[in-house]
Order: sequence, then structure tokens, then C-alpha cells
Amino acid sequence: MTDNNYRTDGGEGENGDASGGESRVREAHLSGDDLTAYVCTNGHATFPGHQRCPECGEVQTTTLDLSDARAEVVTWTTSTATPPGVREPNHLAFVEFDLDAALDAASGFTPGTVEGPVRTLAQLTTSDVESGDVVEPTYVDELREPGAGIREPDSQSWDGYRFRPVED
Repeated sequence: MTDNNYRTDGGEGENGDASGGESRVREAHLSGDDLTAYVCTNGHATFPGHQRCPECGEVQTTTLDLSDARAEVVTWTTSTATPPGVREPNHLAFVEFDLDAALDAASGFTPGTVEGPVRTLAQLTTSDVESGDVVEPTYVDELREPGAGIREPDSQSWDGYRFRPVED
């Protein structure tokens, strides 16, 4: 997929393709390469974004940056059998973002107008976490080794976020 514009209603354009002038969620955001949540006209937030809100089916028209938002560890595990190029052991957690704090930091939102929860599967910087711990995203240049595996190194981005515990 390219960075072209796509229809938001999932319909087809005149040529049988998805072109039609309206922009939809870009592929990069669908893949979770960044920490951008998408919000539909009814205030439902999702991460990663979808062309249509999974809750109500409305178009997701607004974005909310979560790269500075704290999150709570819902549950976590350590994988010792990882794919080629992924660090071993690999510490993973489901985290739930603090939407109220993210809304306070964002412009154009009123706290209480966006519904969650917004959760994601995330890599951790350490195994020293417990369910309920507060973590924050930290940017890393390589989440995995680009030369390993079956994909060409230039075929996708390798950077992203890991989550580290917040020191009180």
C-alpha cells in the first residue's frame, strides 16, 4: 500500500479501486509503527487505527498522540523462544494507556469526551515489572535486527517503542 488517499467508507471508486478523495487511516498507523490512537466521531479511541471504529462503525477522523502517555501493565510475560532477529528473552506486556492524562496533554480534546480503554501489546525494557505497575514509552531505533528473518531490511521500519517502568 502507498501513502495515497483512500475512501473512508470502504467503498470503491469509479475504477473499481478504493480511491475517492477522502483520506483514511494510513497503512503505517494500521501497523502500529507509532503510538497514535484514532478517535471516531462518537469518541471511541482505538490503537492501532482502523478505517471504521470497531465499537460503532463510524469513521475515525481524529488522532491522539500516546507517545508521552503513561500506561498500566495489565499482564506480562517473557518469551524465550523468539523469531529470528528478536531479542531473547523478550519481555512483553499488555498495557492500558491513561487516556485522561493523554487528553490533558493534547490540544483539541476535552477530558471525558474520549472513551477507552486503549490497550496494546508492548515490548518492555526489563522483566522487573508486575501487573499494575505504571510504565512509559521510550523510543528505540531497532526493535529487532533488520538483517534477520525473511523480510528485506528496507521493506519495513524497525524502530518503535518499548515501555519502561516509571520511577516514583
